[in-house]
Amino acid sequence: MPYNEKLADRIRAFIAQTHDHVEEKQMFGGLCFMVDDKMCVGVKSDHIMVRIDPLLYEAAMEQEGCKPMIHGKKIMKAFLYVDADVLKTKKELAYWLKLALEYNAVVKVSKKKKK
Repeated sequence: MPYNEKLADRIRAFIAQTHDHVEEKQMFGGLCFMVDDKMCVGVKSDHIMVRIDPLLYEAAMEQEGCKPMIHGKKIMKAFLYVDADVLKTKKELAYWLKLALEYNAVVKVSKKKKK
């Protein structure tokens, strides 16, 4: 599964500064960072996926490089994609990662599906 390894390294370094319980999983055709057993940030070849507070979603969607995450035909209100082109500086990436980590701290862990 191809993903932007440089962007993944930047995300990994940022999250490692404040979180110990981080797991990386291959999903959605890229790499997903699970923080405290919750989906937080994902990276693909040309964008990242961030999980943010749904109350911030509409304002976030108005920012440059943002587009909705659509699963099937449903818009996922807590998830959005941010183009890698607008994540060139530490500050630009940190903005989105902080939003994702802040929401991660309050969202509940999803129930595990029984096999």
